[in-house]
Amino acid sequence: MRFLRWIILLGGLGALAAWMVSAPRPLPDDALAGLTGDAARGKAVFDAGGCASCHAAEGAEGSARLVLSGGRAFASPFGTFHAPNISSDPQAGIGGWSAQDLANAMMRGVSPEGAHYYPAFPYTSYTRATPQDVVDLHAYLATLPADATPNRPHELGFPFNIRRTLGFWKWLYLDDSWIVDGDLTAQEERGRYLAEALGHCGECHTPRGPLGGLDTANWLAGAPNPSGRGTIPNITPGGLDWSAVDIAAYLETGFTPEYDSAGGHMAEVVQNFAQLTDADRQAVAAYLKRVAARP
Repeated sequence: MRFLRWIILLGGLGALAAWMVSAPRPLPDDALAGLTGDAARGKAVFDAGGCASCHAAEGAEGSARLVLSGGRAFASPFGTFHAPNISSDPQAGIGGWSAQDLANAMMRGVSPEGAHYYPAFPYTSYTRATPQDVVDLHAYLATLPADATPNRPHELGFPFNIRRTLGFWKWLYLDDSWIVDGDLTAQEERGRYLAEALGHCGECHTPRGPLGGLDTANWLAGAPNPSGRGTIPNITPGGLDWSAVDIAAYLETGFTPEYDSAGGHMAEVVQNFAQLTDADRQAVAAYLKRVAARP
């Protein structure tokens, strides 16, 4: 009987520890203290972050890309995720969110209600964003049109539909340290910030382990397409022999040195990066030339 009590006690303590470890961990309440948002700067963050590529309607062009009604489906080995409405609508979208709410979502993967977000939303990259950029993005998003389209639920089976388990996943994979480190120039550091944080290049171009975490030892070395159709290319110097000038030009025009053109989701990435400055595109190119070559 005493042995059984010990088993029950240890089991209870283990369950309590697991509950605590898996708890969402938002930012400190004063994380954005003293920061004021600038919508003009926020537009550059919006473009670099590719917000319209996921949250605007499929095929949207021009001003329609600023209607962030959500709904796009993203297939994965764990189920199908649907991008949410992040328009300025206060009910269907995020019009009622504070800058702190947005920062918790982007940098910690935590909702205003205190629940985990699935990492189909690339907060594993956005966690490296500066608080100022998040505040600026919040100011810009508030200027965009409201849309009342309701969110679609994700299509996930057991156990992936248990959000609390994402706390363990984050414990393994949510890390705000830089992948490419060392003695970088100011230009390369800017490119790293755009590629590893806002542009979240690694989310597509880096292979993943069985639990969906990025295999950072093979950073940007290419990966299977989550949809099951084809592969996403290796963009390290071991797989991409373009010059920095070629890379910067591609990010602006979508044309390769062989005069082929970007297709699929990359065409939207180019559409976003074309809105950035020449200096930013050159910075990304300089960064990619510094990434460790992978065959």
